[in-house]
Formats: sequence, C-alpha cells, structure tokens
Amino acid sequence: MNQVAIIDMGTNTFHLLVAQWDNYNYQLVCHDWIPTRIGVGSINKNYISPEAIGRVLDALRFFKKRADDLRVDKIFAFGTSALRNAVNGPEIVSQIQQTTGIHTQLISGNEEARLIYEGVNLALNLGSEKSLIVDIGGGSVEFIIGNGKEIFWKQSFEIGGQRLLEQFQPHDPILSSEIESLNSHFENSLTPLFEQLKIHLPVILAGSSGTFDTLSDIYCSQQNIRQKETPETPFDIHSFEKIYHEIISKNRNERMKINGMIELRVDMIVVACCLIKFLIDKFHFEKIRVSSFSLREGVLALLMKRTRSINA
Repeated sequence: MNQVAIIDMGTNTFHLLVAQWDNYNYQLVCHDWIPTRIGVGSINKNYISPEAIGRVLDALRFFKKRADDLRVDKIFAFGTSALRNAVNGPEIVSQIQQTTGIHTQLISGNEEARLIYEGVNLALNLGSEKSLIVDIGGGSVEFIIGNGKEIFWKQSFEIGGQRLLEQFQPHDPILSSEIESLNSHFENSLTPLFEQLKIHLPVILAGSSGTFDTLSDIYCSQQNIRQKETPETPFDIHSFEKIYHEIISKNRNERMKINGMIELRVDMIVVACCLIKFLIDKFHFEKIRVSSFSLREGVLALLMKRTRSINA
C-alpha cells in the first residue's frame, strides 16, 4: 500500500494526516494537530507575524519528524487562507522549504473548496440528494453545493472566524446588536451563495470538521452518546438552537465549562455559530450532518482516484 503524509496549514491549526491506501481502500495511520494560530492579530492585515512564523516552523519540524518516523513515501503540504493572502506568504513557503525540506503549495480558495468536497464525500457518502457543505475556518469559509457524484457550485469567502473576531471585536458574551451586525455582514457578503441556494435547493447542511466537530461533541455529551472516532459524527439540527443559545449567552470561562468544548475553539465558536444560525434561519435545511473529514482527507480521496485511473 502507498503511505503519505498530508499537512493542512490552516489559519488556526496545522493538521498532519498519515494514511495508507490502494485502489479502493484506505487506512488512517495517525492524525496530529497543533494550534499554531498564525492569523492572530494580523490576519486582516494580510501579514504573518515573526512570532507566528516561528510557530509555523516549529510545527512543521515536528510533523516532518513524525512523517520520517512513519517512513512515509511522500509529504503533501497545503497553505490556505492566512498564508495564501499574506504578503509574506511566498517568503514563508521558502523558509519552510529551507528549514524542513517540505514543499508547500499555496492553494486558491476554489481549490480548497474542491478538496473539502472530496473529503466530506469520502466521509458522508453524500448520495443523490444535494447538500450544502460548509467549512468554517479561521480565515475563510468554503461553501460547496454538491451530491455524491458532482459539485454544482463552490466558492470560498474570506469571512472566517478569526477575521470576524478581529473585525467586529464582539463583547463577551456577544451582544444582540453585534449579532445583528454580523448578520448584516453575512447578508452583504454571501449574495452568490444565496443565488445558488435558490437554484439548487439543498436540504442537507453538511458541516466539515472544526466548529462542527465541537458542536457534535457538545451534542453527544448532552445526549449521553458515546462518541467514536468515525468519519461522520452525530448531530441533530433541532438541538442546534439550544446549543447556540447556550454558547452566545455565556462568557469565555462559562463556555469552557460546557462539556465537549475545547480551548482552541472557545472564542471563534461564537461567531461561527452565528453564521450557522444565520444560514439555518435564512434557508430550509431538514438536517445537519457532520463530517470529521475535510481538506486533508480530500487529498487522500483524490490520490485514490488517481491510482484507480492509472491502474484501470
């Protein structure tokens, strides 16, 4: 079997996935993640600070050693919103190459959306019904309308959680007037999405990792569901309203006491939940499905497809 390492260099977190695969089967060998927070303080200035660059290099040195220890055949590394928009992004990519030997691709939002679709479809086996796939990152949010066979539309918007926090600087707990400001921002920013939703009318909202993972963890804790490491994790759209109100009504310390909450997401989950609430209120979705797979598993899915094509 082939064995690869896939590195997703996100705005808040870097992920390492090591996987084995052949034509049709795959096995996830390990998944490590490091909260690098490279967008903090400067993401809306399109700049990565020297301190953040240090965290980037430290994380990738660790990932490189992990990959070497597991004797992977190849490393694929992808930089997303914060890195692709940073004026010093190409310089950082060069530093990564010199320091670790890892070649990094700075991918467009369009390519990021395509990889997320592949990962979510691998996890959820989307079937014939159309879904709106939503991946809320720190820098950008990807929206994809698709089913198990094809993508009908996709677009990346630079309205990620870290950008929203630094742009709006909401109180803690967030004020109702600040939620209204966020909703106005979504209304003005997401016109292309609204047009496509009216055309395609997806009834399933498929959340990809990140915030949705944490919402699933909170839901499982409240419902006494024993959580397992599976590609699709439990969630119920009717439970979102209760969890949403609990999150927006509490301050940071109180949110940390919610079973299932993690420190990495305790801040951004407020604005991320406001976006999810906005989408649910504006359009009719019958259910929410949560995929623990995202970009990195999407790369794996494409590698498997390529291998099948070569061997066909």
